[in-house]
Amino acid sequence: MDSSLHRYRTQLETTPWFRELPVELRDDLIRHASLLTLEKGEFLYRRGERSDGLYAVLGGALAIGTVGVDGKEALLAVLGSTAWVGEISLFDGLPRPNDAIAVSRTLLLHVPEAALQDLLDTTPRYWRDFALLMAQRLRVSFENAEAMTLLPAAQRVANRLLTIAGGYGGLNAAQSRIRLSQDSLASMVSLSRQTTNQLLKNLESQGIVTLKSGEIAILDFDRLRAVSLGDPNP
Repeated sequence: MDSSLHRYRTQLETTPWFRELPVELRDDLIRHASLLTLEKGEFLYRRGERSDGLYAVLGGALAIGTVGVDGKEALLAVLGSTAWVGEISLFDGLPRPNDAIAVSRTLLLHVPEAALQDLLDTTPRYWRDFALLMAQRLRVSFENAEAMTLLPAAQRVANRLLTIAGGYGGLNAAQSRIRLSQDSLASMVSLSRQTTNQLLKNLESQGIVTLKSGEIAILDFDRLRAVSLGDPNP
């Protein structure tokens, strides 16, 4: 392994899942890893492809979802720095369940499938560590599904912005500036672009967020949280 990879270890240890792994497992993952760079719009993998291991985002971001034959996008998440992806296929051995596409120029750490299987065959207790990663992702997915069903539009948008800014419950680093188009956000919350744009403009007029092309910056987390809870005067 290229010794320069060790400098990314500190970055990965800023989020809970990797930081709480046994030190020897962290060592092994870094030792077997290599770096990969994707340009904006390039696929890391497509739905239905065979698994080739785990990836961690070191810079940029990945859009996780599916693009239908008609071009319509079902966007589940946009994962940024320190997020890990690919663990589902590690467990069931089935093809990738969704697409992963670079939102911008993205640097990734790749741990190949063969190395992971060797680690798990040698030390079966590591399965629990990867199960915790999948459980964390499932928990966030359930919370998002619940919000989609129960919350009105304004609360839905505010809730999803908080989820992304909070790093999906610790899946990746927290952020106050979200690189996300309004079209993508609309897809994530199952609203039209027009409705999403109006709700964002309302938040901007209240000084809660600022909007730029492809970016939403959160200025006041407390007031955004109040909107997500249905407060009419945040």
